[in-house]
Amino acid sequence: MSRLVMKFGGTSVADLERIRRVARLVAAEIEAGHQVAVVVSAMAGKTNELVAWTDGAGAAAQGIDPSDDEYDVVVASGEQVTAGLLAMTLRNMGLRAKSWLGWQVPILTDEAHGKARIDEIPPEKLSAALDAGEVAVVAGFQGVTRDGRIATLGRGGSDTSAVAIAASLGAACDIYTDVDGVYTTDPRIESKARKLAKVSYEEMLEMASLGAKVLQTRSVELAMAYHVPVRVLSSFVEPGEAPGQGTIVCDEEEIVEKRIVSGVAYSRDEAKISLFGLPDHPGVSSTIFGALADANVNVDMIVQSHARTADTANMEFTVGRRDAQRAVEIIRAVQPQVGFEDVRVDEDVAKVSVIGVGMRSHAGVAKSMFKALADKGVNIQVISTSEIKISVLIDAAYTELAVRALHAAYGLDQL
Repeated sequence: MSRLVMKFGGTSVADLERIRRVARLVAAEIEAGHQVAVVVSAMAGKTNELVAWTDGAGAAAQGIDPSDDEYDVVVASGEQVTAGLLAMTLRNMGLRAKSWLGWQVPILTDEAHGKARIDEIPPEKLSAALDAGEVAVVAGFQGVTRDGRIATLGRGGSDTSAVAIAASLGAACDIYTDVDGVYTTDPRIESKARKLAKVSYEEMLEMASLGAKVLQTRSVELAMAYHVPVRVLSSFVEPGEAPGQGTIVCDEEEIVEKRIVSGVAYSRDEAKISLFGLPDHPGVSSTIFGALADANVNVDMIVQSHARTADTANMEFTVGRRDAQRAVEIIRAVQPQVGFEDVRVDEDVAKVSVIGVGMRSHAGVAKSMFKALADKGVNIQVISTSEIKISVLIDAAYTELAVRALHAAYGLDQL
C-alpha cells in the first residue's frame, strides 16, 4: 500500500466548511488505497493575528527578541487548532484519525527559533500509525529542539514540514493550495498564463526564490535533495476532480520535451542599494558583504563599475525590502573602514526573471529578453544570471508591462 502526504495551506482550511472539504479529499485517497499523513497550516489570517499578539505582549512591548522561544509557543498554536479540527472531522466521517504536534512525531530541529531548520524526523511513530490504518494529521510549521522546546520553521514552513515528512516516510507529497498548479506566470497579471503539466525541481526552486508564491523555497530544496515526488493541486475541488490535474514537480529527466523558458517570475519585495566612490582595491567587497552576512542580510544581484577616476568604483546590489534600512545602517558603520563617498537606497524597484532548463542548450535567450523589454521602453538597472534563469532589476512601475512582454516574447501563451 503506497503512502501519501497531503498538505493543506491556510486558505484551504480557513473555516469549518473548507475543513470538511479537505476531509472529503483525504477520505477519497484512503478509499483509493493510500496510507495518508496530512500536514495542515493554521487557518488563513490566524498566524498574523498570533504574531500581532506576540508583538503586543513581548517583542514590541518589552523589547524581546522575536526569535525568543516563547514567540514560537504562541505562533505554533494555530496549526494545533487546525490539526485537531481536521482529526475530529475525519473521525465524524468514520475514519480513524489522530492529530500529531511537532514534538509528538517528533520533528527535530535546530535551536534557531522563528526560522528553525529540520535536523531529523524519525519515521517509526508515524509509520506505525499509518500501518495501523490511522490517518496522521500533523501540525505543520513546527518542530521541537533537542532540549524539548517548540520551534517554528518560518513563514511557509508547512510546505517544508510536508516534504520532510514525505522524505522520512518514503511517500509522495501532494501540496493543495488555492491555485490548481504552477503557471507560466501570475494569471492575475497575464490572463494568457498557462498551467504547466510538469516542472523540474530546479525550475521550481528558481521560481520560488524569484517571487512565485506557489511553493516555499526550502520545501523545493528538500524535494530535490530527497527526490520526493511533489504535485501541486487545488483544494477547492471535490473528490474525483483532482486526479490527473495539477502540476508535477519532478527530476528534469522526467520531462521529455524541455522548454527553453518555462516561466516568468517577479518580485516587488526588492530594494537597490548604491555605493558611490568606493576605493577600487582588494578587500573592499569582502568588508562590505562580510558585515552584511554577519547580520544575516541576504544579498542578491550585484554589479560594479568604475567611477570617474580609475582608482574608485560604484557598486549596486539588491536586498529584501524589509532588510534595506538595516543594510544601510550596517554599511554606514563600516564607512570609516572602507572609505566610500555615499550610500543610497531605492525601494521603488522590482525583479523580473525568466526561468527554464532549456537555457542550458539554447543561445539567444538573453537577447530576446533585452529586446522585448527595450521594445516596451523598460530600462534595465541590474542583471544577474544562472544556468537556467536571467533576472533583471527594473523600475517597479513597469513590473506588469515587463511580465506580459516577456511572457509573449517566449511564446508562453501558446503552450
